[in-house]
Amino acid sequence: MVQNKTQLTTSLWHRIFSRHMLICVFTGFSSGLPLYFLINLIPAWLRNEGVDLATIGLFSIVGLPFTWKFLWSPLMDAVHFPWLGRRRGWMFVTQIALLLALLGYTGLNPQQNMTAIKTLSLFVAFFAASQDIVLDAYRREILQDNELGLGNAIHVNAYRIAALVPGSLALILTGLYSWPTVFAITALFMLPGLFMTLFLAHEPQLPATTPKSFKQTVIEPFKEFFVRKGVKNALLVLFFIFLYKLGDSMATALATPFYLDMGFSNENIGLIAKNAGLWPTIIAGILGGIWMIKLGINRALWLFGLVQLFSILGFAWLASQGPFTVIGAKQLVILAVVIGFEAIGVGLGTAAFVAYMARETTPAFTATQLALFTSLAAIPRTLINATTGYLINWLGYVNFFWLCFFLALPGMLLLVKVAPWNKKVTNA
Repeated sequence: MVQNKTQLTTSLWHRIFSRHMLICVFTGFSSGLPLYFLINLIPAWLRNEGVDLATIGLFSIVGLPFTWKFLWSPLMDAVHFPWLGRRRGWMFVTQIALLLALLGYTGLNPQQNMTAIKTLSLFVAFFAASQDIVLDAYRREILQDNELGLGNAIHVNAYRIAALVPGSLALILTGLYSWPTVFAITALFMLPGLFMTLFLAHEPQLPATTPKSFKQTVIEPFKEFFVRKGVKNALLVLFFIFLYKLGDSMATALATPFYLDMGFSNENIGLIAKNAGLWPTIIAGILGGIWMIKLGINRALWLFGLVQLFSILGFAWLASQGPFTVIGAKQLVILAVVIGFEAIGVGLGTAAFVAYMARETTPAFTATQLALFTSLAAIPRTLINATTGYLINWLGYVNFFWLCFFLALPGMLLLVKVAPWNKKVTNA
């Protein structure tokens, strides 16, 4: 008995500190940085430069590539570069493009170059979405089925840690440096991803059924999914993917402008996000990944989803307490509680959600099927979030966050059908 427990503990630690899990740290960080650059740093920049909330809310439309990436994902399954390999070649190309695109903000001003800012942001979103396609496929192909829960938990929480660069460090640096310098420093954080691609990552072995023809590349991934699941169940899965993160995505769409409107400074937000957001994210991520090994993905979706759901109410509570005319210790504690709870809730919920989407794919069409799933998941962030500025102006912050809470409920209810609590899944 003692020997079995020791072996189990050794095996668990071996999983956590394996090469695959280290790679998941890099994939998560590389994936999260450009997205949070767009949804955290750019809105803060625009708000500081006097741009109105409605315009900032509409700005989220530049994220359309995240919702349409399944259209060009078959290309990334079929085309092989002569260097680095099928996956690593695309990883290198998209990461170089992102580094250069992020550096492009250093010469722009919201009062003079808004059209150029929107165009550049569209390019950043396109390359970020393309990087996500290949990183998601690569991660699914190197992880064994029993590593999906832990690997995706680590990926998601590294993704969340990446948010601290544009959402915390960059905001703190605005008190010391000009915005162009801040953008340049932030862009250089793409370099760890390039390091991973060139020196740490290994090319996965091609499956025997790698798509070659147009039909195999474009049509078969969708046909295989609907045949394997059945049309009714496949549609339920897609509907669930669309709804599961709708509420928390809307709630966090204008989080940084919301904190600013509550009276907090860039430095306040940066420091609190760093301290209250980082450690809860890391701890929850590690524990969540370990729990998923024991719970399975289905039960994790239920339990972690409930934490994610109620973290939305933290925003409603903060809104009911502000705006603050004076920022003291009490106000900073309130902000810390809200950011910390949100980091735990959304971090756990996303970890289970990403593991679920990976589980629903088949190895021959990993990039295309995962791109389809993550595109659906991105629709709320891109299209529906474009209305959040108008909704806040109409409802006020408190009522808006309650609306987000109720919009999160349908996704939870669909778990009864797509991920029943007691259903055993062999590759979970």
